[in-house]
Amino acid sequence: MSLTVYLGIDVGSVTTKVALVDENGKYVDSYMLKTAGKPTEAVQKGLCQLQKQALTEYNIQGVGTTGSGRNLAGALVGADIIKNEITAHAVAASTYIPNVQTILEIGGQDSKIIILRDGIVTDFAMNTVCAAGTGSFLDHQAARLNVPIEEFGETALKSQNPARIAGRCGVFAESDLIHKQQLGYPVEDLLYGLCQALVRNYLSNLALGKELLPTISFQGGVASNAGMVKAFEEELGTKIVVPENHQTMGAIGAALLAMENYQYNQKPTTFRGWEVGNMHFNSITCDCHDCANNCEIITIVESDEVQHVENIKDIKGNIIARWGSTCGKYSMN
Repeated sequence: MSLTVYLGIDVGSVTTKVALVDENGKYVDSYMLKTAGKPTEAVQKGLCQLQKQALTEYNIQGVGTTGSGRNLAGALVGADIIKNEITAHAVAASTYIPNVQTILEIGGQDSKIIILRDGIVTDFAMNTVCAAGTGSFLDHQAARLNVPIEEFGETALKSQNPARIAGRCGVFAESDLIHKQQLGYPVEDLLYGLCQALVRNYLSNLALGKELLPTISFQGGVASNAGMVKAFEEELGTKIVVPENHQTMGAIGAALLAMENYQYNQKPTTFRGWEVGNMHFNSITCDCHDCANNCEIITIVESDEVQHVENIKDIKGNIIARWGSTCGKYSMN
């Protein structure tokens, strides 16, 4: 017996997430893995793992993609809908968290804040310039202090006298952390002081002029850090909700958007099938010299053969997607 589901894929710079929801929007399953600079392989491995851990056969009714690699992922799998991360996270939070009005989302390389009123996004902000507080930054600082990232939050919570660390940006935070470390501050005080600094940085950069009303949801990989959760609660003076599947909320939101899209349009999915996980794809970059723009065209080809061509017209195989054409000559919709 098969289960009708909707698939969501969230391709980020650090991690790729895949998730499934059923016809009623109920969470079914998800999986997360490192993108490792190879988003195509990450999407394929994610699909294979979902199938591997499945307890029943899945009938895919619709597919949605999100994240910084959403267009690539959408082309690879044949997505029915491609949406930005703001929309995906907002839909997931409003579906699973009653009365949510504020979403704090911190991923591997960027951070976001989303304001909702009556389930509708009324304001948002993204920080893609300063890496302070993101997952990669925390990983780096944990390694510097010889603390496994899995123990970061637990260790930070032991702090009795947090170090006052400058949090204006990642560079200042790191240099100040090193200075305090050299002065002999205990590791737990350094870690929780860093959490407090990063929360101040986040709120001053993203929340300025915004009314952060409860219920507040904390999503993304950094929500796993108990030290960051406590620092947010102290700074905002309210309880922070960390959803059970906080790391895969973007993918879950993409799946929910695919469900809404199908219910509205009632069109068969364009999903290319689970076999996408075992297909061979190649990325080919060629310069177009048809005009003075000299556009760099990236072509994704379904082919077992690795091609090295200089002329875009010499590319062979089933072309899945193309990007980079300023005039639109080689664009694919």
